[in-house]
Amino acid sequence: MFTGIIETLGKVTTLRKEDSNLHITILSSLSSELKIDQSVAHNGVCLTVIALDDTSYTVTAIDETLQKTNLSLLKEGSPVNLERAMVLGTRLDGHIVQGHVDQTAVCTSVDTRDGSFIFSFEYDAAYNNITIEKGSITIDGTSLTVVNSGKNTFSVAIIPYTFEHTVFNTYKKGSVVNLEFDVIGKYVSKLIALRN
Repeated sequence: MFTGIIETLGKVTTLRKEDSNLHITILSSLSSELKIDQSVAHNGVCLTVIALDDTSYTVTAIDETLQKTNLSLLKEGSPVNLERAMVLGTRLDGHIVQGHVDQTAVCTSVDTRDGSFIFSFEYDAAYNNITIEKGSITIDGTSLTVVNSGKNTFSVAIIPYTFEHTVFNTYKKGSVVNLEFDVIGKYVSKLIALRN
């Protein structure tokens, strides 16, 4: 489990294909605190540490993960949002995030408004995922509140701190992002569908 509060940015140093898997090595200030088999969220995708040293570590994304997320678009030098699993018994600053991406979305606009940024996104409605205004959404691992919500569109407002300390500062129209919809909303939606 994660909170969606990004701890730091990492930088991809190496991408190595092995059959249908992709081994991703990341330079990160968290590396010296990690251990083998630990879970870390990468742009919201929970992956297991398989190798590490004091400055970098390696995780593996399987084909299914590459098909459902934006990790297949990473290049050497790409920045990555990083969060370690939450510690039980401490304050939950974001919301409950599983690290399981539901689908991707495309950024449709980036607007500056009175010192903050409004990012709008569009996603494939065929997956039956929904957002609601003032509800939670996780974008590339960042826990956010939905500002405007449509059938397959939504917007979020980003404060300058979040813009500067996450991969949001790299987004432009056409950028592909990972989405994890609110887990409680997904269960409610599924229960309603089963009743009909």
